[in-house]
Amino acid sequence: MAFRSFLKKSSSSSGSRMTIPSDQAPPKVVIGQQTDSGRFAGYSHDDLNSFDPSSAEYQVYHVQIPMTPDNRSVTAGGRSADLVDPAISARVEEHYISNSLFTGGFNVVTQAHLMDRVTDPAAAADHNNKNSSTCSIRGCDSKVYKNQHGDDVLPCDCSFKICAECFADAVKTGGGLCPGCKEQYKTTEWKEVVAGANNDHDDEDEEQTLSLPPPPPMGPAGKLERRLSLMRPVSQGRKGDQFDQNRWLFETNGTYGYGNAIWPDDGGEAVADDDDDDENGGDGGGGGGGGGHRNGGHGDPKELFNKPWRPLTRKLKIPAAVLSPYRLLILVRLVALALFLQWRIRHKNRDAVWLWGMSIVCELWFSFSWLLDQLPKLCPINRAADLSVLREKFETPTPNNPAGKSDLPGIDVFVSTADPEKEPVLVTANTILSILAADYPVEKLTCYVSDDGGALLTFEAMAEAASFANLWVPFCRKHNIEPRNPESYFNLKRDPYRKKVGADFVRDRRRMKREYDEFKVRINGLLDTIRRRSEMYNAREEIQAAGQQRERVGDEPIEPMKTPKATWMADGTHWPGTWIQQSKDHSRGDHAGIIQVMLRPPSDLPTKGGGDDEKPMIDFKDVDVRLPMLVYVSREKRPGYDHNKKAGAMNALVRASAVMSNGPFILNLDCDHYVYNSKAFREGMCFMMDRGGDRICYVQFPQRFEGIDPSDRYANHNTVFFDVNMRALDGLQGPVYVGTGCLFRRTALYGFDPPRAKEYYPTKKRKVRRVGSEETRALRATDLDDGGGAMNLAAFPRRFGESSFLIESIPVAEFQGRPLGDHPSVKNGRAPGALLVPRRGLDATVVAEGISVVSCWYEEQTEWGRRVGWIYGSVTEDVVTGYRMHNRGWRSVYCVTPGRDAFRGTAPINLTDRLQQVLRWATGSVEIFFSRNNALLARPRMKVLQRIAYLNVGIYPFTSAFLIAYCFLPALSLLSGQFIVQTLDVAFLAYLLAITVTLFLLAALEIRWAGIGLEEWWRNEQFWLIGGTSAHLAAVLQGLLKIVAGVEISFTLTSKSAGEEGDDEFADLHAVKWTSLMVPPITIIMVNVMAIAVGVIRTVNSVIPQWSQLLGGVFFSLWVLAHLYPFAKGLMGRRGRTPTVVYIWSGLLATSVSLILVLVRSPSANHFTFP
Repeated sequence: MAFRSFLKKSSSSSGSRMTIPSDQAPPKVVIGQQTDSGRFAGYSHDDLNSFDPSSAEYQVYHVQIPMTPDNRSVTAGGRSADLVDPAISARVEEHYISNSLFTGGFNVVTQAHLMDRVTDPAAAADHNNKNSSTCSIRGCDSKVYKNQHGDDVLPCDCSFKICAECFADAVKTGGGLCPGCKEQYKTTEWKEVVAGANNDHDDEDEEQTLSLPPPPPMGPAGKLERRLSLMRPVSQGRKGDQFDQNRWLFETNGTYGYGNAIWPDDGGEAVADDDDDDENGGDGGGGGGGGGHRNGGHGDPKELFNKPWRPLTRKLKIPAAVLSPYRLLILVRLVALALFLQWRIRHKNRDAVWLWGMSIVCELWFSFSWLLDQLPKLCPINRAADLSVLREKFETPTPNNPAGKSDLPGIDVFVSTADPEKEPVLVTANTILSILAADYPVEKLTCYVSDDGGALLTFEAMAEAASFANLWVPFCRKHNIEPRNPESYFNLKRDPYRKKVGADFVRDRRRMKREYDEFKVRINGLLDTIRRRSEMYNAREEIQAAGQQRERVGDEPIEPMKTPKATWMADGTHWPGTWIQQSKDHSRGDHAGIIQVMLRPPSDLPTKGGGDDEKPMIDFKDVDVRLPMLVYVSREKRPGYDHNKKAGAMNALVRASAVMSNGPFILNLDCDHYVYNSKAFREGMCFMMDRGGDRICYVQFPQRFEGIDPSDRYANHNTVFFDVNMRALDGLQGPVYVGTGCLFRRTALYGFDPPRAKEYYPTKKRKVRRVGSEETRALRATDLDDGGGAMNLAAFPRRFGESSFLIESIPVAEFQGRPLGDHPSVKNGRAPGALLVPRRGLDATVVAEGISVVSCWYEEQTEWGRRVGWIYGSVTEDVVTGYRMHNRGWRSVYCVTPGRDAFRGTAPINLTDRLQQVLRWATGSVEIFFSRNNALLARPRMKVLQRIAYLNVGIYPFTSAFLIAYCFLPALSLLSGQFIVQTLDVAFLAYLLAITVTLFLLAALEIRWAGIGLEEWWRNEQFWLIGGTSAHLAAVLQGLLKIVAGVEISFTLTSKSAGEEGDDEFADLHAVKWTSLMVPPITIIMVNVMAIAVGVIRTVNSVIPQWSQLLGGVFFSLWVLAHLYPFAKGLMGRRGRTPTVVYIWSGLLATSVSLILVLVRSPSANHFTFP
C-alpha cells in the first residue's frame, strides 16, 4: 500500500547499515535508518518544516544505544560474527531491556543504565553438561520443566535439555528439529510432551494420547489430520473400510457428537465441523471449534454452516410500564411549569416588585436548567455483554485457530500518578497488582505507569510490586480470587473461605497474607530507606570531595565544599528523576525522561509453575505463572515548556505505548482506581468486538467508591449521575468521558473519523472516486481528508510528530481493533485468527525511540493536545476529549458489569476536599462554555439531545448565582414582611403543588429504572444546593477571571487515602479544614435562621398577624436549611471536638439575633420597616 511504500522508501534511501567494532564506544544508531531488527526509526525534528517524502536524504537526530548484552562485534553486513538463533537472541535482548533503565530527552544523549548483570550468551550454558537442569540452548538460562515426579521433561530421545519457550521456538522457526541431534521431534505439542513424561508414572493423565496406527492421510491435511476423527459418507458405499469408534476416542480424547468430527463432502474432500463443545452451544459464524485439533484447510459441514449468528452484546430496554409514564410526566411538568411562569408574570406583587422580579428571574432560569437536564433522559437503556460468546468466538479451537489461542486484541492499561505524598505508593501498587492479575490473555495485556513527578519512591515501589506479582498473580489464578487487589481482598468483611473448595486454599491464603504484610512493610519503609541510603552516599561524596580539595590546596585553609544532595538508587548511582532535595535537572519540572521495563513481555505459550523449586512456598503446578508486561514511564520535563498536567502525561503514554506494544485499545485508570472485577476487560471488549463496534470510540465504566461513610453525607457515590444520567446518555450517542475507568479505541484518540462516516452523515459535496487501500480508507480525518477518501500521508508527521515508529503503528492498531468479520453484516471486519501471531519483542532501539517520543519537545508543531490525544486547555480534559470524539461522529457505550463492579476507587470524604473537587469540575465546565468546545458550536454529526447534554455540562455552574439569590429570598421575605406573591392564591398553590408532585413522581420513576435508592437521590439534591452555593459560584468567578484577565487557574491534587488501619475508619470525615468556599453557605444558614426568628416575633406581636406570609416564608426557609443540613453537620466536626471557628460564627449569630429581638420588642416595633 502507499503508506508502507512511503516508509520503505524513506528508510531504504538512508544508506547502508553501520559497522561497529567491538573495541569502540557504544554505537550511535542514526534514527531514520533501518536497524538490525528491521524497524524504522523517526526522522528529524529540525527538518520537519522542509519535509519532502520524495527526498533521499534527511537531517537526522541521534540517540546513543548501549552495547548489546552479548557484546559481539558487528560486521559490515550488519550480522554478528558469531551467529545466534534469532529467537534466542531476541530473548536475551528482552532480558537486557527489562534490566536497563533508559533515560534521555531534549539535547540529552539517550542512555541505558544496566540495573542488573546480564548473562553472556557465550557462557550461558554448557552443552555437554547433562547433569544441569538449565536449558542447553545457547543464550538461554531458563530452567528445564520438570514433571510431577521431579524428573526433567525431555522432548527428544537424545536427552537434549530444552525449556518450553525454546522448544516452541524450535518448532516454529527450526522446522520441528531437535537442536541437539537435528532429528524431527515426535510431537510438536508441549502438552503432549509433558503428558508423555508424566505417563511413565501416572496412567490417569487426561491429556495422554495413545500411540495407535494412524489412518491413511487424506488430501493435503497430512500430519494434523491423523489426530482428527474421520467419517466417510454413506454415498461412497465403502463397506469394507469401517470407522473405528474406539480408536477415534483414544486418539482425540473426544466424545461423541458434532464437536470433534470431520465430514468429507460428496466430492470426497473432507470438511471440518465449525461447532464446538462449549456448554453454550456453537456459533457457526463465530468460528467455534471442538475439543480436538482442527485444520484450516477443511470446510464446514453443510448441516451446521447456517447456524444462527450470536451477538456479543444486547440492549435491555426499560420496560414500557416505567418509561412511558416517565416521559408523560416530563411533558406534564413542562406544561405545568409553563402555566406557572405565565401566571407568575401576569400576577405582579406591586407591594414588593423587587422581590417579585428576583423570584421571576430565578424561576425562569431554573426551568431552563431543568429542561436541559431532563431532555437527554428521554431514552434510557441498559446493556449486557455475553462473555461466553466472546470466549467461543475468540478463544476456542477452530479451523483457523487449531490450538485455541486467544484471538483477542491487545489492551494497554495506563495508570497515572504525580505525587507520592498525596497519592500513596501503596495504593498505586495495589492498583498495578489488580491489573496484572486481570482475567485477560497475558500476552495481550500491557500496563504502563506514568509517574509525572519522577520520584524514586514511586519507581522502587513499582519494582517491589513487580516482584510481589510473581506470587500474587498465580495465587489469584489458582483460586479464582476476587477482588484481585490484595489490600481490599485481605480486608473483606465476609468469610474468605466461602465457596473455596481447594484443599490447599487455607494454607496458600495464610502464606500469601504473610507475604503481603511483609510487602507492605517494605513499601512503607521505602521512603526512610531512600533517605538513609542517599545520606550515606552523599556523606561519602562529601568526604571524597574534601579529600580531593585538600590534595589540591595543601595546608592552606579551605572552605567546606557544597556538594549537591543527590538521591541515590540501590545500585549506587544517581536517580535521573526528581531528587528529594531538588536541584537543577532533578526537580519536578526539570528532569530527564525515564523508561524502565520492569516486567518483560511474556512468552506466547503458557508457562506452568511448580517445576523450578523442590519445595515451593505455594504450589503453582498447572497454573500459568506468566505476567503481563509492566513499564515505568516518567516523561521529560524542562523549564519553559507547558507540560499540560495530566493530559500531557496521558499523551506521552499514548506515544510510548504505540512504539513499544501498540495495543489497539487503551484503558486509563487513576492510581486509586483498581480492578474490582477481573473480567471487566472482557466485558468492555464485547462491545468493541461486536457488530458495529468499530464505530465505538470508548466504553465508559461507572465509578464506584470505597471508604465512604455509611450515610454518604456529601453524595460521594454520585449515583444519580452514574446510574441515571449516564444510562440515559447511553440511549443517545453515548455517555461522557469521566476521566477514569474508560476503554478507548486508539484510532479514535488519534483524531480519525469513525468508519463509514460519510454513510451515516452524508454531505452535499460532489462524489469523488474512492482511492487508496482498505486501510487508508478506514483511517480518515476530516481535517486531513483530500476529498477522495485517502490519507494525506505528507501531513502525518505534522499531525503525529517525527517518529516513523509511531506512524508505522497507526494502520496496525486500526486493523487489530476491527471486529471479527464472521458475519456478512459485519462491516470493516478482520479475518478470524489474524491476531494469533506473537507480537514482536523489544530491543534497545524501540525503547530508545520511546524515550524520544516522551521528550518535552516532541509535541512542538504537531496536533497533540489540539486534535490528537487528550485535549489541552481545560482542567476537565476528560469531558473535552470525549466531546471531540462525539463531535466527529463516534459513539460511546456505558458498561455496567453485572454482579461485581468493574472498578473501585476512593473519594474525598472531607467537606473541604469535596468542595475543592467540585470546584475543579465546575471551573472546567466554565472553561468549556467559553471555548470552541461549546456545544452550541458542535458539528451536525452530534445528535441534538447529545448536544443539549453537553450544553448543560457547560452551563450548570452559572445556576449558582440564581440559586444563591433564591436561597436568600425566604429570609428577605420574612425580614421585609412581604412575599414573592401578593397573596397565597389558590392558583399559585395549585401550580406549586403540581410542580412539586410531578418532581417527586419523576424521581420515583428514575429510582425505579435506574435502581438507586431514595436516600441516594435525596443526598444528591442536598449536595446540589451545597455545591451550587459554594464551589460553583467560585468556579464562575475564576473562569471569568481567566477569560477576561488571563489569570491561570491552578489546583492541587486530591489526596487519596492510603487505607491505613486506625481506630476510626472515617476520621477524615470529621476533620474541619477552613476554606473561603464555606462563607456563602454559612451566611445563608445564618440569615435564614435569623429571618425565621424575626418573622415569628413580628407576626406574634403584630395587631393583624399575616400568618399566610409567615407560613410561606418559613416553609421556604426550612426548605433551604434542610438542604444545607449536611453542610452544617460537617462544620460541627466530631462530637465534643467542635472547631473554634464554629464557636465564632455561633457567637456572631447569637449576637445578631439578640439585637434583632431588642429591636423588635422596642416601642417602635410597630413601625419597623426593612431597610
